[in-house]
Amino acid sequence: MKMAKLGIVFDEEEAELRWSKGQNIFEKYLFEILDHFRLPYEKIDILGEYETFDVLMIAQCQVSINTTSKILEYVHAGGTVISYGGLESARELLGFSKNLEPIKGYAHLSSFLNQSVPLRFLHADPWKNEHNRLKVIEMGLINETKNGQEATALQRIKYGEGIIERWAVSIPSTIVGLQQGTQHVIEDGIPAPDGSANLDENILKAEDGFELDWVLDRTYSETGMLYFPHPYADLWKEVIVEHLLKCVMEKGLTLPFLDLWPSDVKYVAMISHDSDLNVDESAEITLDTLKSENVQSTWCMIAPGYSSLIYEQIKRDGHEIALHYNALEQEDGVWSEDAFTSQLKWIKKAADTEDIISNKNHYTRYEGWGDLFAWCEKNGIQVDQSRGPSKKGNIGFLFGTCHPYFPISWSDEKNRFYDVLEIGFLTQDLNHNTLSDVSVIQPFLDGVKRVNGVAHFLFHQFHIYNQPKVREAILELITTAKDQDFTFWTSRQINDWERERRKLFITGISESGEIELTGSMERNDFVILVPLSKNQNLDTNNLEIVQRFGFNCKQVSKTAEILKEA
Repeated sequence: MKMAKLGIVFDEEEAELRWSKGQNIFEKYLFEILDHFRLPYEKIDILGEYETFDVLMIAQCQVSINTTSKILEYVHAGGTVISYGGLESARELLGFSKNLEPIKGYAHLSSFLNQSVPLRFLHADPWKNEHNRLKVIEMGLINETKNGQEATALQRIKYGEGIIERWAVSIPSTIVGLQQGTQHVIEDGIPAPDGSANLDENILKAEDGFELDWVLDRTYSETGMLYFPHPYADLWKEVIVEHLLKCVMEKGLTLPFLDLWPSDVKYVAMISHDSDLNVDESAEITLDTLKSENVQSTWCMIAPGYSSLIYEQIKRDGHEIALHYNALEQEDGVWSEDAFTSQLKWIKKAADTEDIISNKNHYTRYEGWGDLFAWCEKNGIQVDQSRGPSKKGNIGFLFGTCHPYFPISWSDEKNRFYDVLEIGFLTQDLNHNTLSDVSVIQPFLDGVKRVNGVAHFLFHQFHIYNQPKVREAILELITTAKDQDFTFWTSRQINDWERERRKLFITGISESGEIELTGSMERNDFVILVPLSKNQNLDTNNLEIVQRFGFNCKQVSKTAEILKEA
């Protein structure tokens, strides 16, 4: 099969105009999604030559008649266009009207995609086929949460020889909203109505801006622990990729991509610690516990820290030392770049190392939109772990994701991507006498396996030391995860891998079927996946096959290919 040529339309001139007006273009996050999966594409301007592309995805374009005409000409000649809540300028020309005002709710997509649960969305602009001028296939439903109104999730509009695939949901923007919120964090969030998560405590935190519903998005574990079970943002990423591959396959083409983990790693788990009370004995018992299980973890350090001997043992045992930035006013902390920089200098001196690349904020303290990420960039911090729950009742996939991702900035920075990898966590200190118990371990591992992300659990050293049941919990987590083929990595290892794999670019498939690559990766354990058509005879081709996004995919290891220097 030949490789499809995919173009992403992004109008830079129109973007500059929108940014000058303070408007966000979170549709730009489409680039981060494709880059994460290493799907090959070309970014093109609105004036680009569309004719050479098999599929166009609209990230952002102006709504002029000229632009609309150009896109419709491309479709009429046989092209496929995918849009996420856009193409407003073409609505009346195609014979559609607005169905509902922009809404928030849930999308039901199981009838045509590999998605078994309704997916929460934060914005949708559905169309109604008003005049029935064109052949339209309608798939899936979206429900408005408040009034229960329904509309179509995806419309396949036949136009000339081509197809317009218009989603009602602004999927990239929904993913951003789930992962990072929809507004700056400037006030307390709404607490859980059952009292299980008191966000209104006069402490600004990452979770004050979360966008899930306390009633509709939580469930109970077998022992009655409340948690958020669905990584909605990651599932929406899968929707984008699965739908794209379906469009490509219908043209008799394929689109290779890179698997998320190395060839010898099936699933990834991570344990981090926050030193908080800095009791040496708590560090010692944590070190002993981890050594007994041969697991390395990430140690986030807060002043005044441990004794020098503890740091030396942490390093000897192969653990990662990181910063635990303290901006908690009750502990005389300050939310500022100077305070962040000063505390980073402190841990480097205390631990006798310049090699600090990761941070997690004390008490998940957070303000604004991207200040923290900008401070990290300036100070060489490549990883942040601050986006996670601080309460018993908001654990799980609070931000809809367990994937490592690069956050997007606000409009005042032109929605650039911060050079900081975010690795959020799911819960902390299981079996703690005021927190959740171990009944959530399996549901969390299952959720992570579903999207192949990172199962990140936080355990404070002091609680491992002070509450024996918490130590039992970390041992149960490690045993359970290892039995299910999880490999434990530090945040440094995850960061190194994600940045390394993004150096590889898939450029084509040769006539003999070999994958053509460019890049400068030093590792040789990555795996390329090539989606296969449903009618391909797998038995006679002796292929190593895995399932991704509802497709059979052929595995191609780097050792079987020649990597060209870029």
